Amino acid sequence: MEKKNEKSVFATLNAINVNEHVEKKKTGEKNPDGTEKTLSYLSWVWAWGQVKQLYPDASYEVKHWDGKPYLCDELIGFMVETSVTIHGETMTMWLPVMDNKNKAMKAAPYTYKTKYGEKEVAPATMFDINTAIMRCLVKNLAMFGLGLYIYAGEDLPEEDAKQAKEAATAAAAADLPKAIEETKACKSRDEINAVWSKWTGKYPEFATQGHEFYNAVVEVGQSIK
Repeated sequence: MEKKNEKSVFATLNAINVNEHVEKKKTGEKNPDGTEKTLSYLSWVWAWGQVKQLYPDASYEVKHWDGKPYLCDELIGFMVETSVTIHGETMTMWLPVMDNKNKAMKAAPYTYKTKYGEKEVAPATMFDINTAIMRCLVKNLAMFGLGLYIYAGEDLPEEDAKQAKEAATAAAAADLPKAIEETKACKSRDEINAVWSKWTGKYPEFATQGHEFYNAVVEVGQSIK
């Protein structure tokens, strides 16, 4: 049982910055903006090592169906499932077996249409199933907090993100007087535009209607003919 003055399992694991251990793999496809689409994976070796260091009693189990570590349906593909237990709490997670484009793999190859033409998904192998099991384990650990922010599409864990936001707010407050001073010193529209671009580029919130900087720019702009 955890002591009252100790962080919960979730709070402890959710505070860990996992960025250095995230692997990005190219999918060969494009995002709507034209950039190459990638998938992010947290190293299962590192993830499990972190959990065991913090919680030596942690354990995991891979579910089997008729002695096999996967469930297979000819129409929809393969599924794997893991369960993780930490401090007596057990949570379960499942994951389809997918290729590098995040397409479900089946026992036989199949094709699908894209705007770039037809693509083929190869049949699943035991290597693919093993890979899916370990990725499922990592996703399972995320339910306990480790790397959860990755699945939420965030760049930093909650505590780091909070600190970064507080630091950015403090920096904006410190620079505001200087930004207003530069604005009041402007003698032409071009100078105002340059100051506006400089500070709103650094602090987008400065461009909010009603903000002190915004009001200062409007006031000076009205005084310049």
